[in-house]
Amino acid sequence: MASPFRPSFHPSPSTPESPTIQSLITSFNLTPHVEGGFFAETDRSKETIPSPFPSPKSTATSFVPQRPGSNPALRNLSTTIFYLLTPSGPQGGFHRNKGRTVHTLHRGRGRYVVIHADEDGKEKRVESFVVGQNVAKGESLQWIVDGGKYKASFLLPDEEGGEESESGLLISETVVPGFEYCDHDFLSPDGLAELLGQQKAEELDWLLSLLGKPNAMTN
Repeated sequence: MASPFRPSFHPSPSTPESPTIQSLITSFNLTPHVEGGFFAETDRSKETIPSPFPSPKSTATSFVPQRPGSNPALRNLSTTIFYLLTPSGPQGGFHRNKGRTVHTLHRGRGRYVVIHADEDGKEKRVESFVVGQNVAKGESLQWIVDGGKYKASFLLPDEEGGEESESGLLISETVVPGFEYCDHDFLSPDGLAELLGQQKAEELDWLLSLLGKPNAMTN
């Protein structure tokens, strides 16, 4: 069986987005996300709680901004965003959040790859699944990634066996407790090899974010 861990689109940042995708970006006021793709925060609960989280582990790197006005000692009860992958920006690199994230599909198809880094065992379990409208074939309309697990995603064609994505992959993500960049980090090449072993890491290293590759940011 062919490996599911291969890109479906090759990003071409110089190629303009289709009118359909550009309309989505404009209508929802989406901006580029540090993970890859586009996003817009649509809700942040006004209620707060003391932060329940410890410091990040050393298998990741963190080159992310901090939200203006954020207080590291507090968390909003929840936050929600729109998140969009497009043929010009077709993947979100491996990252994790300390909070629990509920994902809901609006349109398009994609594949998620989740590394269960928080589970016991020397080599960590890798889970992969397709999100889309064809639930009869096992595609998911809603999925949950608990805190401490690394996830990556990439765009798939609208139809199985197809070659195009007309409007990208549009989802909502709700993080509980609410998202803060200080709870978020990117997986590094060394961290990926430590979690999965060198052979498996080489199969998945194309899904590492540039922000997880410090040398790539300075070359």
